[in-house]
Amino acid sequence: MTLSATHLRLSDVEPKPRWMTSWEKLKHKEAHWFVEMVAEMACLGVFLYVYAALFTIGFAYATGVTFAISLCAATSGGHFNPSVTITFVVFRGFPKRKAARFVAIVSTKHIDVTNAQARYIFAQILGAYITCMIVYVQWKDLLVIAENILIEKGLYDTVMFSSGGPAGVFGFYAAPSMNLLRVLLNEFVTDFVIGLVIWGCLDPTNHMIPPSAAPILIGLAFGLAGWSYSPVGVATNTARDLGGRLAAMTVWGLNAVGGRYAAIAALGNIPAMLCAALTYELFLGSTTRTLTPNHVHFLRAHKQYYEDNNLAPYGYLEGLDPQRNRSASLQSNLYEKSQTEVGEVFDDHV
Repeated sequence: MTLSATHLRLSDVEPKPRWMTSWEKLKHKEAHWFVEMVAEMACLGVFLYVYAALFTIGFAYATGVTFAISLCAATSGGHFNPSVTITFVVFRGFPKRKAARFVAIVSTKHIDVTNAQARYIFAQILGAYITCMIVYVQWKDLLVIAENILIEKGLYDTVMFSSGGPAGVFGFYAAPSMNLLRVLLNEFVTDFVIGLVIWGCLDPTNHMIPPSAAPILIGLAFGLAGWSYSPVGVATNTARDLGGRLAAMTVWGLNAVGGRYAAIAALGNIPAMLCAALTYELFLGSTTRTLTPNHVHFLRAHKQYYEDNNLAPYGYLEGLDPQRNRSASLQSNLYEKSQTEVGEVFDDHV
């Protein structure tokens, strides 16, 4: 049987390690109940997100993420978050040199920035910082008025550096009454759910989610996080947190650091994203499913973009051409064989 684009399996373009293959065999034969349990937990989790919604900043977050992915993903890859980039390095073969090749030579106080494309994480944080500073300039008059009112009413120390204060527009802050362990749990669970949605949208064998639907679904996941769990304290994005916090510190100094919560906001989403990707790979994904036609075209377009710009393809992109070449070669061999057989039959008759 010839291999066409619609019959490509995930294992054809991205071979998995032996332990993953063995686990998949067990999962398909004996562990369907566990997969069903994970699916039910995901379904209930989404219900609780919606049920607890406050409908505040969620729409802005959802719209921003949707716009960012829709407009920029075709060129940049659409990470926008160091946790996504790190997870891609671990699970998708994303080049490490692109993830964090930012070399600071402390002894000479010189920063090597010769290869800009190799600094995804640094670029994400820098982009967030620049955006926050632009917004500050746009809103400065109103922010100064709000700051002066807080000073006049004696609320500066308690409100200024909180989620409801002017600095909270840029940086994430937890209320002093919040238990940081619960805030950490809230951050992890929320980011874990977002990670599952992202990884499901990125699965090229997921026939329920074509590539064009991914920006909307991922944006909705971030919107639900904002609607539901932002009052407890949730950042969801290292670049957004660090960029915004550095912007707040640029304007208001070290008072804008955010205390111990800063570490949770900046780093909490990274292990959550890694755990979400691992959970999806173990229990929801499968290398034996075929790639969808839409994903094949989508990935080949990205591969062509990489080749046209002298970039090295990685992950799925790296595996597409060999499979396509094998398919073409197989079809050619079958055609030649059939022609030979027809010729032999014709010779026999003659």
